[in-house]
Amino acid sequence: MKVEIQSIHFVHDVKLASFIEEKLNKLDTFFDKILSAEVYLRLNKDAESKKNKVVEIKLYIPGGSLFVKEHDISFEAAVDIASEALKVQIKKHKEKLVEKHHSTIPAE
Repeated sequence: MKVEIQSIHFVHDVKLASFIEEKLNKLDTFFDKILSAEVYLRLNKDAESKKNKVVEIKLYIPGGSLFVKEHDISFEAAVDIASEALKVQIKKHKEKLVEKHHSTIPAE
């Protein structure tokens, strides 16, 4: 899967980029039709809490996209939470595809 990472107002390091790509590539085990992903990394300077690292991930799949936005104390932690949330969304999407497929099969 093609993963595009954009950090806003700072430069991310290679280690973080490889961590993100590794996490997102694991999602292929749940749904092998993921086309690409866009990842946006931001520091939320207005946040009063320590959870000022913001990760937004948009997964492009046939017929649409899935989106998640997470905040945490580190980008790695936010990516972990976001990938788990995407896993849930992928499973729901697959269930809908199966239901749609079963409803189009004519009854005997």
